[in-house]
Amino acid sequence: MRPTKRSCKLIALALALTLALAGCGKNTAAEKHERQLFAMDTVMLLTAYGDAGDAALAAAVDTINALAADLDPEKDGSSVYALNTGAGGPVAVSADCLAVLETALAVYRETDGALDPALYPVIQAWGFTTGQYRVPEPSELDELLAAKNTDSIILDAAAGTVALPAGMAISLGAVAKGYAAQQAIDAARAAGVDHAIFSLGGNVQTLGDTRPDGQPWQVAVTDPNDTGSYVGTLSVGQTAVVTSGGYQRYFDQDGQRYIHILDPATGRPVDNGLLSVTVVTPDGTRADALSTALFVLGEDGALSYAAAHEDVDLVLVTDDGRVIVTAGLAGGFTEHAEGYTYEYP
Repeated sequence: MRPTKRSCKLIALALALTLALAGCGKNTAAEKHERQLFAMDTVMLLTAYGDAGDAALAAAVDTINALAADLDPEKDGSSVYALNTGAGGPVAVSADCLAVLETALAVYRETDGALDPALYPVIQAWGFTTGQYRVPEPSELDELLAAKNTDSIILDAAAGTVALPAGMAISLGAVAKGYAAQQAIDAARAAGVDHAIFSLGGNVQTLGDTRPDGQPWQVAVTDPNDTGSYVGTLSVGQTAVVTSGGYQRYFDQDGQRYIHILDPATGRPVDNGLLSVTVVTPDGTRADALSTALFVLGEDGALSYAAAHEDVDLVLVTDDGRVIVTAGLAGGFTEHAEGYTYEYP
């Protein structure tokens, strides 16, 4: 059993590709400013335009670093650490922690538990939090799942507290980067910029309906089978574009691959024919939560969800060589990779 370092390198490569596409076209109307940082276990690239660009990026970096510290379940002093160690009674947490958990629980309820913040002990058992990968015994998974009682989490926004049932612990990792991207964009806007694109791993958030040159933002959708390339590009306005996929973090053991996205019903890695799910919707926090939930639901469930929510569009990549692009994106999607069948249901 050998942990892979491939994911971090590939994420950096995919981010560079995304930003190259986002910045293509000569722009003399606004000066381009860029910052790179590593936070939330992710290489992040931030680009802002205009005279206030440097100040906007400084504000965005401060926002991301503060959220990374507050939402880290392993960091003593963070809201999530306090919540997990104080399980069994109300615990005071930050407004940011409340907001992220509120979105996570909302998506948990509307997807019948496909996204579950209380899956953290199961994620730990697989070693995805430490890199000490292992395949838990079925009896261990059964015991951990039996202790999970997400429906009993009590969130009191007025009091600023959350209460977990005793013996439970949560992680907001499936939502935190989307929230950080959204908040960083808000900080950049408050600092005086009108055009920016922030790429936090698989989370891209844009500010402004267009780039400064009047052209749409261009965001690449990574090819899960060749992460140095992409299956296509999306032309978008001000929105969030978030991708989840098994190619982003995994380990191999005894000839079998185990991905980091776990099915809350079984505690085991998802294996339903999807390689990646890209969600396009304005709110970055919700987009991040949905990208995981819809990956768990599978192709039919994901498409059914999108059909019922007009503000959500998807790009799905399947293990049988199909790229499925929902109707709201069809006119702004440019095919790129060979060897795939492109579908526009």
